Amino acid sequence: MTTLCLDPYRVPWPEDYPPAEDLLRAAEEAQAFAYAPYSRFSVGAALLVEGRPGYVTGCNVENASYGLSLCAERIAAGNLAASGGGRPLAVAIAGAEGEPCLPCGACRQFLAEFNPSMLVVLREGAGTAVLSLAALLPAPFLLEKELRS
Repeated sequence: MTTLCLDPYRVPWPEDYPPAEDLLRAAEEAQAFAYAPYSRFSVGAALLVEGRPGYVTGCNVENASYGLSLCAERIAAGNLAASGGGRPLAVAIAGAEGEPCLPCGACRQFLAEFNPSMLVVLREGAGTAVLSLAALLPAPFLLEKELRS
């Protein structure tokens, strides 16, 4: 098991959100659909979206041309956009069993486009860890809001 010091990034889970464990379970279910024949590292992601029931999910999809591979988080965000959009409040990411699976730098930037202050939920042993995307990516590249609409 990999040991990561997540303490500086931890934040509380809001009481008015569905349980973080439910969101993480949705990511673990999405992980089962991953296409990872090269790395054999399957990842699932699930987004909790403001005002939307259920979760929007995605899984990693690899390609023989590695640079064309897509991470689970970016696929979940693409599925969000393709299904009508909304503001994601949190993302759960599932990787190796029991271990935290942090989003890569590209996914941190990609997620920040939709909500730079969203929460990140990871598996930590048998429990969950809730982190702040803003702490993981303190200075995202964001255009003026007027340019993004």
